[in-house]
Amino acid sequence: MGMGVDRRNLIAKRAAQEIEHGMIVNLGIGIPSLVANHIPQEKQVMFQAENGVLGMGKSPERGDENAMLCNAGGYPVTVVPGASYFDSATAFGIIRSGCLDITILGGLEVSEKGDLANWIVPGKRIPGIGGAMELAQKAKKVIVVMCHVSKNGHFKILKECKLPLTAKRCVNMIITDMAVIEVTGSGLVLKEIMPTYTVEDVIDHTEAPLQVAHDLVIVS
Repeated sequence: MGMGVDRRNLIAKRAAQEIEHGMIVNLGIGIPSLVANHIPQEKQVMFQAENGVLGMGKSPERGDENAMLCNAGGYPVTVVPGASYFDSATAFGIIRSGCLDITILGGLEVSEKGDLANWIVPGKRIPGIGGAMELAQKAKKVIVVMCHVSKNGHFKILKECKLPLTAKRCVNMIITDMAVIEVTGSGLVLKEIMPTYTVEDVIDHTEAPLQVAHDLVIVS
């Protein structure tokens, strides 16, 4: 069963708190694309997309979409003052040169070492590889936002990923509908719990071992 809009926005809102004034940030499709809607107006952030935009703003209101302006997933976007447009080669040059402060991506699986699988499920058709491999390797910080378990109830935070990897040892933080988990050199640390869940709930739905932070808090 998928998540409701409120849960998706709760995850996006928590991820937005990791973004600081002046950062350059790339957002994946799905839940990550909601993050821009939770950036306070006083915080200036330049959102980048692989198709050649730097300076995306909030999602447009229904009826105000510009058919010529979209993100890498093809979804309509707005732009902020100072935004610029360029070709995909330049867009990937920004990514590969390490200019991105944060990338926020969706995930299919994350391992206890921070390996990420998010680009293909064998046997299922996909439109293309996209830019996730470069983003996961080159961004200064990689945050994965996703459901804690799959719609079939399978664990997604594992000791080892079972799906083909996007990149190894790239994830710094995992934000799900149940918890906020930091990836450290000594394993996964449970830092925060989403409302209505308990530490036991998170541990019971996570294959990889979790260390519980002594200052664990409830996400508001």
